Amino acid sequence: MARWSSFVADPGEHPPRILRESGNPDHRLRVEHDAKTVLIHLSDEDGEGWTVIAVDRASRTWAVAQGRVQQATAADAYNRLGRPGD
Repeated sequence: MARWSSFVADPGEHPPRILRESGNPDHRLRVEHDAKTVLIHLSDEDGEGWTVIAVDRASRTWAVAQGRVQQATAADAYNRLGRPGD
């Protein structure tokens, strides 16, 4: 069985906001949140596309979107939560 690897913070970034796969800096992970939602951004292995998971903090309902542009993919995942009034 292959040994698991980790995502690590860039020691030169203050404060660190993005994690990178150890040994593959193009593979990135970022988590952001507000009072209602957690967004988990995961880049493709080559850094050319994104998978974003949106989680409603109150209900734990989640939605996933995939795309080439990080911001558009995050908006798509967020909108898929389907919360009235958002």
